[in-house]
Order: sequence, then C-alpha cells, then structure tokens
Amino acid sequence: MSYDGDYVARDARFFILRALTEEIDGQSNSINLRRVLDAQGIRRDPDWIVTQINKLGELGAVKVTMAETIAIARITTAGRLHVDERSVIAGISRPSDIV
Repeated sequence: MSYDGDYVARDARFFILRALTEEIDGQSNSINLRRVLDAQGIRRDPDWIVTQINKLGELGAVKVTMAETIAIARITTAGRLHVDERSVIAGISRPSDIV
C-alpha cells in the first residue's frame, strides 16, 4: 500500500466506525458501508471495503461476521472509545485528524 493509500485506509476505517456508532444496533454490512465511504469520496471496490472491515476486526474495533462475500461489522467498546477520542487504536484515523 502506498503512503497516500495508507492514509485513505485509515480514514476509511474511521468513517466505518463512525457510521457504526450511528446505527441503533451498532452494526452494518459492507454494502451499506460502501455507500458511506462513497459519500466521503472514498470510492473503492467491495473487496477493499471487506479488507478494511477485517482490519478493524484485527484491531479489535469491530466484530466481523461473514455472510458469503458480505462482511457484517458490529462495533466493540474499543471502537466506540476510539470514535469518542477516549482511547486511540493505531491504524485508524482519529476524529481530530479528519479535516
């Protein structure tokens, strides 16, 4: 991944987390999250979105369930704390970093 690509991925992970905090049940799927990222100007293919969701899972920010090729992400306490800027998860942009 290029240096610029790393920043895009970190921002995308933050936007995914923020979108999950706005859901009543704290979860969404990769199809809906792709729309969220599109609205932020991050236009990527479905596999890239699933990769970012899986990375969030590795970082402990979400729990991931796969339904064939669709990823379902549920935000964890650690993910909420990151969005609220009460803690920091490396590999995800912080709200104050997003311009």
